Order: sequence, then structure tokens, then C-alpha cells
Amino acid sequence: MFKNSNIVIKNKRAFFDYEILEKFTAGIQLYGTEIKSIREGKAGLNDTYCTFISDELWVKNMHIASYFFGTYNNHEVRRDRKLLLNKKELKKLVRNTKETGFTIVPTKLFINEKGLAKIEIGLARGKKNYDKRQSLKEKEDKRSIDRVMKQ
Repeated sequence: MFKNSNIVIKNKRAFFDYEILEKFTAGIQLYGTEIKSIREGKAGLNDTYCTFISDELWVKNMHIASYFFGTYNNHEVRRDRKLLLNKKELKKLVRNTKETGFTIVPTKLFINEKGLAKIEIGLARGKKNYDKRQSLKEKEDKRSIDRVMKQ
């Protein structure tokens, strides 16, 4: 039933603002109407970030639109959602985020082959302005090469 699920919601801003050093895939605790909205593709990762609250990883400010057919049981649009990782991964993330300059940023939200919503998070370091200019230059070079190859 879920084999050909192609729901992938990306956080393009994260790759521009941060240098992603390591990626993890985590589950998300969701309500019923939230997963239905994600399956319709009505979610966004703009301005989202992850934080630790009492040894648990939470994603903050993630937008999942309210479900159209939801009744009074509909969810809040921008509530905090708990991420599900094993203890080894959580300890590694805690250790790395205590170092200066590292943060945890959601990069991609997707539905896996079993039909479960997963979020890809990245251990990231903030880019400086000159790094961002380099990223823009690489992007422009790639576009120009693609244009030449098509002609």
C-alpha cells in the first residue's frame, strides 16, 4: 500500500545556512490527523530546530497543516514533537551539541516504505558568509553546466 510513497519535504535553508556533518534518521511522535496531513504533503520544515528537554530530543516550530477532515480532535499546527532515537544516538548528539558551534537541524521529512513518518536530522555547524558565497557560486556553476549539457 505504501510502497510508492513519494512524500519528501526538504529543508533547503538548512543546507544553505549550515554545514551538515552527520545525519540521523529519527521517528516522530504524531497524532492521527498529523500523519494524514503529512501524507497529503502539507508540512514544512522552515525555521525548525531540535533541542534537548530532559534527555529527550524535541523538534520545535515544525509546521504540519491542520487536517481538512479533522473534527475537534485536530492537532495544533506548530506544537513541539518528540523525536525517537536510540540511547546511543542521543548520547552522541548530546556530547556533540555541548561543543561550541554545533546544532541539530531537521533536513528532511519523509514517509518510509512501511508508511511511517521519519525525519532526517543533521548535526550541523553554522556557515560563515564566505562559505555561503561559495555555496552560491557552486550552485551557479552547476546550473551553467546543466544548461550547456542540455543544448
